[in-house]
Amino acid sequence: MTEVSLDIDLSNLKGIGPKIRQKLIDGGIQSIMDLAVALPREVEDVLGGKEEKAFSFIISAKRWLEQSGLLDKEFIPAGDLLQKRRNMMRCTTGSNNLNEILGGGVETQAITEVYGDFGSGKTQLCHTLCCTCQLQPEEGGLDGGAIYIDTESTFRPERLYQIAQVRGLDPDEIINNVTFCKVYNSSHLELVVRVLGKHIERYGAKLVIVDSVISLHRAEFMGRGTLAERQQRLNSLIHRLLRFAEIYNIAVVVTNQVQTQPDTFFGDPTKPTGGNVIAHACTYRIYLKKAGKDRIATIVDSPYHPYTDTRFTLTEAGVTDPEVS
Repeated sequence: MTEVSLDIDLSNLKGIGPKIRQKLIDGGIQSIMDLAVALPREVEDVLGGKEEKAFSFIISAKRWLEQSGLLDKEFIPAGDLLQKRRNMMRCTTGSNNLNEILGGGVETQAITEVYGDFGSGKTQLCHTLCCTCQLQPEEGGLDGGAIYIDTESTFRPERLYQIAQVRGLDPDEIINNVTFCKVYNSSHLELVVRVLGKHIERYGAKLVIVDSVISLHRAEFMGRGTLAERQQRLNSLIHRLLRFAEIYNIAVVVTNQVQTQPDTFFGDPTKPTGGNVIAHACTYRIYLKKAGKDRIATIVDSPYHPYTDTRFTLTEAGVTDPEVS
């Protein structure tokens, strides 16, 4: 896919004059890229008009991107799509075992959800990906920086420094190519994701991490009375991330918390939070659990990966393969 540039002025679209353009900019929609990933209701609120008009602007933005070669067309031969997927970029996790079950690593133009109990390795995997994404494609990287959105105060720059150092990378260069964003409440997270496009372009990001995607919503929306609103807001958030992944050709990784179902008498009582909203929106779901000093990763949901699991471990180098005894 062609590298995108955020400097695509809204005035390039037919029907957007100076007044409408200024309204969109004031509402946080600063480019055609921003308009293409916006929701009709948001554009409608910004313009104070009808939903049909907002929807037509969004469609026009997507058509413009398709004609400019910045976005794939809606209808393409399956053979062309297969060739494109064979050339899809993937970011190494640092573990050959984990890479193998993922088909080479964490995929771009998709959302990879990682969930598991505390201490299962979710955040350590995210820190490792922040380093490996900066490698060259032939080394298993994406040749770009990372944006780390932290909702649980788990990001540690010294850990990044350590992983890079142990892996023989330049720790100063690695750490300077990771952009950190601390989020304080659910509304703040939604706002950050809404304007994420300009930050992806500004920092040359090829990887976006949200750790974790549900912790703030889970803390603020308690009780059945708020469940519908929480799920709808999560739904908008996740789908916006997916559109960013597709349009900007980046990898998106989100971590998720778990809950225990006490009425489960057989099998694993641990389930991911967020319900069907997150389950349906995320492209790949990986379940991490502790197994002594190692960790087990299980592919729970994927469009084409088989249901399988593998072992990896956590060391000073981040995510690696266990030692063969």
